[in-house]
Amino acid sequence: MSDQLSQITHHYHEILKGLGEDPEREGLLDTPKRAAKAMQYLCRGYEQSLDEIVNGALFASDNDEMVIVRDIELYSLCEHHLLPFIGKAHVAYIPTGKVLGLSKVARIVDMFARRLQIQENLTRQIAEAVQQVTSAAGVAVVIEAKHMCMMMRGVEKQNSVMTSSVMLGAFRQSTNTRQEFLQLIGRSK
Repeated sequence: MSDQLSQITHHYHEILKGLGEDPEREGLLDTPKRAAKAMQYLCRGYEQSLDEIVNGALFASDNDEMVIVRDIELYSLCEHHLLPFIGKAHVAYIPTGKVLGLSKVARIVDMFARRLQIQENLTRQIAEAVQQVTSAAGVAVVIEAKHMCMMMRGVEKQNSVMTSSVMLGAFRQSTNTRQEFLQLIGRSK
């Protein structure tokens, strides 16, 4: 077991004790280690970089029309309560001579989602990363997510969905471009 995994496992063992549980009972014997491994997996975005994710998958293109990847599922952890928020991201950009490999957009979403986050920052990080990689004329990101910290505790609102958006470049400057994007993702009439 790595030193990091060992430390996290120890802390989960102590959390179980602090909650009044017996971490030595049969059902919980391996829980601290399983929970530690799960947390490492859920936060694996810290071990990734934009360069590694993109891995040179930029391709020359004459296309200067909007490229949209819709409904990218995402799973993240709220940095305030360490509870999940689950939803989908819609990412668009307007190329200026190069396009990004399709899977790379989803991998960028995952890389930032797999860090402790608030949704507003996640939205901006994705937009700025796509902008940085593509030098696009504009980038738009909309995220819609359900937050367990609001559903399972606190106000316990089961049907609430948070929507956040970041518009850069042409999407920010042009109402028509922004409207086209929102229509294409089904968020505007």
